[in-house]
Amino acid sequence: MGTATATSTGKSDIAFALLAALLLLGLNAYAGFAQLANPAGDNDSLLQLVEVRDLMAGQGWFDLHQYRMGLEGGFVMHWSRLLDAPLALAILAVSALTGSTALAEQVVQIVWPTLQFFLAIFFIIRAARASAGPHAVLPAAVVGGAALYYIGIFSPGALDHHNVQLMLTLASLVLLLEAPTHRPAAFVAGICATLTLAIGMESAPYAGALGAVVALLFFARGDGERLIARDFGLGVAGVSALVFVTTVPVSSWGQAQCDTFSVVQFAVTGLGGAGLAVIASLRVANATVARRLISLGLLALALALVVVLLFPQCLAAPYAHLDPRLQQMWLGYIEEAQSIVQLVSDDPARAVARFATPLVAIVLMALHFSHGCWRRQDSLVGALLVVAVLVSAWEVRGSTFSIAFAVIPLSAWIAKWRQRAEASPSSGSVLRMAAAWLISVNAIWSGAAQAASNAFETGTPAKDTSIDAPCNSKASFAALGAMAPTTVLAISNLGSPILAFTGHRVFAGPYHRNVAGNLLVFDALLGSAADAKAIVESHHVGLVALCRGNTESRLFAAKAPDGFLAGLMRGSVPDWLEPVAETRGAPLELYRVRPNG
Repeated sequence: MGTATATSTGKSDIAFALLAALLLLGLNAYAGFAQLANPAGDNDSLLQLVEVRDLMAGQGWFDLHQYRMGLEGGFVMHWSRLLDAPLALAILAVSALTGSTALAEQVVQIVWPTLQFFLAIFFIIRAARASAGPHAVLPAAVVGGAALYYIGIFSPGALDHHNVQLMLTLASLVLLLEAPTHRPAAFVAGICATLTLAIGMESAPYAGALGAVVALLFFARGDGERLIARDFGLGVAGVSALVFVTTVPVSSWGQAQCDTFSVVQFAVTGLGGAGLAVIASLRVANATVARRLISLGLLALALALVVVLLFPQCLAAPYAHLDPRLQQMWLGYIEEAQSIVQLVSDDPARAVARFATPLVAIVLMALHFSHGCWRRQDSLVGALLVVAVLVSAWEVRGSTFSIAFAVIPLSAWIAKWRQRAEASPSSGSVLRMAAAWLISVNAIWSGAAQAASNAFETGTPAKDTSIDAPCNSKASFAALGAMAPTTVLAISNLGSPILAFTGHRVFAGPYHRNVAGNLLVFDALLGSAADAKAIVESHHVGLVALCRGNTESRLFAAKAPDGFLAGLMRGSVPDWLEPVAETRGAPLELYRVRPNG
């Protein structure tokens, strides 16, 4: 591809991505950016904003404590400062222009996810072009835009790490697809793959899949992939060392953490990246297929021994050591942590919407493989797609990635039928093309599955989703925010909003490291009023917050019908509490602890 042609296609792809991003921005603007006023339970994004504020207020770069959540003194969060930094810089820059930090936060909450959407759809378009040519660009823009909108991680206010991780993974994929014709691409791909891992461990399967495919392509094709493997390995090793020294304090260099970037991840990425680069650079190690097999096999063995011998605790399931009560009462009800079996049982319509397009894409790639048409591009795209589907079968959160990856083979499928319809126009070819378009859109599957579910349900009242909405409204916390800062006893779903919208502190929040704080709330809300009083007094609680419509509140009340929270929901207020008059009948009811107890 000539320079002029590459420049032209690049501008075209940017234009398509920009148009999709502007459409998303327009839709959100037309709705009045409703997500900012009603965060809809996006706890992670709210807490991300709190952490950015803490950093801007002077909390240390290496100090990851969330001091306003958990028991006295807080607890250490597992999130990376790598995301806090650009968000804080953006807020400071907009604040300097507008003179208002509050306005700057709102601007960043709109612009940041829109920017991630633009980059993600751009990379999807580039991947589709690299896989199936220019005819796949329009389908990638349309189907990709619809898919990214559907998964919901690019809505206004979405500041948590999932959209950045998806964007960086797509960037790494595109760079590897283009690496044979763009020399620095593989090096930057290694950087992107490692950064997405450093931001959060959820993307470890995808970063690992890309690294494995790079190694396998090098093994199979030798010199054709040697420089790509070398540059990718250098990018991985170099940025992993940089991330380690800039995000992990010297005092913690020897501490293994399985849920965040630490010596464990540095050892694996550093050794894996450097080892791959060395093998690809030394002819004695890569001159023949046998030598590449031995060299890469020894590298894989070394990586396995490092993990098994030095960090065996990280081989366990992520939540294997979580307190049983938290597993039962908290983890089991987090939607994104559900397995496909549980999702099919609880919400089959949502299961269809989440898994249909990825499974169709896998079938298409399997047919492509069976016809003997497998290419380098298919190895990269197929590996990511299969891994993402396997992850989503274990935890639904993986479908966020699998839906996005599926767009690439689906766009190629649509492009094939577009070309056939153009070459030999007929009602049959047009219908097949139309069917390919419809089958590739998640919203179609979602609507059809929901319609089918409603048709087969008899005598079951429709779920009133509006009952949760008031609890998620920013306005609901106005009265609480006007009160003098104290410790608030509340369910975990209210933890992040209370921190984001008020100056109070809380015990509970839906985070696996906050074990002590969450268990304390269990004891208070599920126990008797006397148990709750003892906890309130010993931990200097000033307010109790109740949101009757929240799913977690109803779950606790059903679990312990004689407990403190259940009694409060029935209107049984113990004498050591007094209702806050102005919140009586409001979505968020407040009860003040009487000074005399």
